[in-house]
Amino acid sequence: MAGQEQVQPQRGRPEPSEPPPAPAPDAAQLSARKAELDADIDSVLDEIDGVLETNAEEFVAGFVQKGGQ
Repeated sequence: MAGQEQVQPQRGRPEPSEPPPAPAPDAAQLSARKAELDADIDSVLDEIDGVLETNAEEFVAGFVQKGGQ
């Protein structure tokens, strides 16, 4: 078989397809992050409550479909 080259697979350590997983954060970091997210969610809910208290009718009317659509 003249003119044909054979490709030999390289032997050695295979390349990892994924990087190693990052170390898991400790419990103190997780609880601090949870407290931060809880505070953010509470502030958003308070803002929504404020809008609904001051102008609930207009807020709801914005979501009502008009013209039978």
